[in-house]
Amino acid sequence: MSKIAIVQKSPAFMHKQATIAIAVSTVEEAANNGAQLVVFSETFIPGYPTWIWRLKPGGDWDLYEALHQRLLNNAVVMESNDLVPLYEAARKHNVTIVCGIEERDSKLSRTTIYNSVITIGGDGELLNKHRKLMPTNPERMVWGFGDASGLNVIDTPVGRIGSLLCWENYMPLARYAMYSQGVEIYIAPTNDSGDNWISSLQHIAREGCCWVVGCGTLMKGHDIPEDFPEKSTLYPDAEEWINPGDSVVISPRGEIVAGPMREQAGILYCDIDHEKVGIAKRALDITGHYSRPDIFQLHVNKKPQSPVVFES
Repeated sequence: MSKIAIVQKSPAFMHKQATIAIAVSTVEEAANNGAQLVVFSETFIPGYPTWIWRLKPGGDWDLYEALHQRLLNNAVVMESNDLVPLYEAARKHNVTIVCGIEERDSKLSRTTIYNSVITIGGDGELLNKHRKLMPTNPERMVWGFGDASGLNVIDTPVGRIGSLLCWENYMPLARYAMYSQGVEIYIAPTNDSGDNWISSLQHIAREGCCWVVGCGTLMKGHDIPEDFPEKSTLYPDAEEWINPGDSVVISPRGEIVAGPMREQAGILYCDIDHEKVGIAKRALDITGHYSRPDIFQLHVNKKPQSPVVFES
């Protein structure tokens, strides 16, 4: 058995350092309550660019640039010391952390932003970084496309864990790549919510015969800072639920066992029984005895992609 903690809290929106401080204090709270795995939502650091769903594409160019500049300035640079406090929190409390971030590229153009999810081990080391493969609809105006170099399932003390972000979870082949690596705890940080989303996660649990953890974004109108450009126009109602969260834990049989936590800030805890994964696959193992490799095969290119190759 392992105890997991799903964090459903609002970030310090578009403030990187303050949001990391929230994450660090929450890890301590979860660890003090016995959690061995702590999960944060999609782009928790420094927050999901929710304005993209409210602005007209190709509309106010100056406003778009002002908002993007704020996001760019607060995106995480992996090669910097940005995440050191979170690494230290993982090591101090000996917990595994899965956290969504806005990642600013520092190797090529140094200005492209990726929607990434990182996994940090209990020793404080980075175990994996996955960039969202396909940003959805207006998200493509904000984020670059990821590759499969981080499409990995990782062995941890709490079991074999893997993550897909938001609507990546609607990509059957991406899911199959996770199932084929023996994922036991399938983590889906998201900005989505509602009954349709939760029912999709239940399907994934039944399909993959794995535990599914949905970690939702929590955001209310008053969480938008006062100096946010055009706040009075974009977010006039301080009590509006921009996103209600809906974090949830689903068993390998597709049953909801914790949550959904809706319109509520806090931490959702759940105990995971790993043996339920194996027994659920007795009847259905779609990458094992229920597969037909003589008919179907999936080929995944896990090489890091780059527009330039330098040769000495």
